[in-house]
Amino acid sequence: MLQEFKTFIARGNVMDLAVGVIIGGAFGLIVNSLVEDIVMPVVGVIFGGFDFSNYFVPLSSNVTANSLAAAREQGAVFAYGNFITVVINFLILAWIIFLMVKGVNTLRKSMEKEELKASEAAPPPADVLLLTEIRDLLKTR
Repeated sequence: MLQEFKTFIARGNVMDLAVGVIIGGAFGLIVNSLVEDIVMPVVGVIFGGFDFSNYFVPLSSNVTANSLAAAREQGAVFAYGNFITVVINFLILAWIIFLMVKGVNTLRKSMEKEELKASEAAPPPADVLLLTEIRDLLKTR
């Protein structure tokens, strides 16, 4: 069983997954900062400078606070504004990832086209030409 475990760990897939998770976590921090520090303030300005996260409906008569954090301390609240903020963050994040994947795909396609042009433009090596001539001579006999 120990040998099987070593084989499993030594596979490239496990290491690729580990690298992907680490890079994904770091990338998540970058995207969160982009959304919270750059995009959401702009969205707040566009929608009149208010913050969605403090919109709530008290579910108890004990809740009299004006901020969500204070209201949660007083009792149960229906925090629909926080949900709206999370949905907007998700949509922005999904859009940013879509644009990044689209950009990478465009870059990849252009690189493939360049490689194809380079392979088409390059003449075959001398040994391949010689072998082709020999093959053609043998066909005619």
